[in-house]
Amino acid sequence: MADKTPKKSATAAKKPAAKKTTKPPKAMPKPKPGEVVLLSGGNPQIAKGYGDAPVQAYIAAMPEWKSEVGRRLDSLIESAVPNVSKAVKWNSPFYGLEDNGWFLSFHCFTKYIKVAFFRGASLKPVPPGTSKQKDVRYLDIYEHDELDETQFADWVKQASKLPGEKM
Repeated sequence: MADKTPKKSATAAKKPAAKKTTKPPKAMPKPKPGEVVLLSGGNPQIAKGYGDAPVQAYIAAMPEWKSEVGRRLDSLIESAVPNVSKAVKWNSPFYGLEDNGWFLSFHCFTKYIKVAFFRGASLKPVPPGTSKQKDVRYLDIYEHDELDETQFADWVKQASKLPGEKM
């Protein structure tokens, strides 16, 4: 009896691993020339670029009512800060001053546009939306909101005089 080796039960024997037959992920359809892809929330996917042209491409691609609001925001920003610099970075338009950095950006979400003031905590009055970043404040604009253009232009002027973000 001492020579007997223990036998493994049939259930404990290793079974060969089943072959995975997963399908490769579906590739995103490539946009046709001149066509803009809308990312989650309807945010336009616009190539990074500097100047007015990429910002205008972004605004034109904003879905539904958001495009009209985007044009109005752009116009108010240009009026408040005539020498404003523009760019599209991370699929969002940015506004700033050449030697001072970026002071504002906006981004499309499903139901609203989020305007970010990078030094918004220093604005008077402070824009209503808080952030995890202590200096950033937001203004969310929904479809049926009435934008207080005077207040917005004042915030833009104030923001343009503060140190901007280098991005």
